[in-house]
Amino acid sequence: MNKYELALVVNAKIEDEPRAAVVEKAKEYITRFGGTVTEVDEWGKKRLAYEIQKMREGFYYFIKFDAESDCPAELEKRVRIMDNVLRFLCVRQDEA
Repeated sequence: MNKYELALVVNAKIEDEPRAAVVEKAKEYITRFGGTVTEVDEWGKKRLAYEIQKMREGFYYFIKFDAESDCPAELEKRVRIMDNVLRFLCVRQDEA
């Protein structure tokens, strides 16, 4: 099992409930592909470095999880087409 972190930037113009549903859906995908969510870190609303889809702000979430090496590719396929996700990045964490 490897350690990964998924960073999500979610649309800031939607209500709290649909925004929480986006994060839950991402966590559901992780568990579906054999991963285990270890931590969810919510940074809240932040100003974006540049405009994305005519938006200047987004909600930042960082989901840490343990999974096999094929899980991130499957996860990225699903997150890429999710509504209200402006940007995402999945990286493997170093064993430090």
